[in-house]
Amino acid sequence: MLRHSLGEVDLALVFRTFRNPDPPQILRLWNAGLTSRSAAFLQSTQALEVHVFSKPYFDRQGLHLAEENGQVVGYAHAGFGADETGKKLDYRRGVISLIVVHPKYQRLGIGRELLHRCEAYLKEKGALAIQAGGLRPLNPFYWGLYGGSELPGLLLSDVGADFFFQSNGYRLQETIKVFQRQMDGPVIILDARFIKLKRKYEVRVMPRPISQRWFDECIYAPLEMLHFQLQEVATGQPLAQARMWDMDPFAWRWHQPAAGVIDIEVRPSARRLGLGKYLMFQVLRYIQEQFYSLVEIQVPANNQPGIELLNAIGFRQVDEGRVYRMDRNG
Repeated sequence: MLRHSLGEVDLALVFRTFRNPDPPQILRLWNAGLTSRSAAFLQSTQALEVHVFSKPYFDRQGLHLAEENGQVVGYAHAGFGADETGKKLDYRRGVISLIVVHPKYQRLGIGRELLHRCEAYLKEKGALAIQAGGLRPLNPFYWGLYGGSELPGLLLSDVGADFFFQSNGYRLQETIKVFQRQMDGPVIILDARFIKLKRKYEVRVMPRPISQRWFDECIYAPLEMLHFQLQEVATGQPLAQARMWDMDPFAWRWHQPAAGVIDIEVRPSARRLGLGKYLMFQVLRYIQEQFYSLVEIQVPANNQPGIELLNAIGFRQVDEGRVYRMDRNG
């Protein structure tokens, strides 16, 4: 038991790990502590069950809670991503997915204590480095509930997260730009190359192919995802692809139906031909036909071609994700 003072009130804070009856209290804390655009508004514990607790690698010892008079006032969750094969966890690299403290209990050292307990758990399991904020391939939990179209680390719209981790010994490792496009008008993307491309290539829309990587299936399975493939008409050869998923959990927070686009790829031999732009034109048209009014895409800050493409087709930056790292001897 740790004791803190809040004004004239003496708090008896109990720190412990996850128990089966905890989800309803975690739900209430989530909705009270994550009020920015970064997180979905949760109506029931089912979303937490699907995206967190039902994962086959979920370890209750990695989820730490702070309690005051039987009420959960803070929690932090640590875990691991997969190794290179995707068939098992890699315990050398840990990740602290989230730390949430109720607004009334912030600035009392609760977040720092939860952070230290997560670090101790990860190091005991063998972690040589710790990442703060989920980002593929270290993204075991919360994709679909936090961050938007993907897990971009921790978003700047969560005020205080950047200062918290950097003041606790973490250094900025990577920055992710978050872009959105409203779909309330016609999808008009002007490019003279499209006339020829339309004759040579066609877009196929299909269910997401099942991954041979166990860990990827654990992450992707709960997301309603479609696979777009740009194929050469003459040969059927796929040259570009993208994926889209229904961001329904975020619709309540954003007050509009949203779609997330990920994994935009063009074969190296087919780049600079306008295929990526043409594929995105077709994807956006499909999304609009399905009555989504918002699209989100995330790209690394150092991916200048990707950023230029998004700007050219009507996307605008709305947020920024940051990933932090601390080595074991840090």
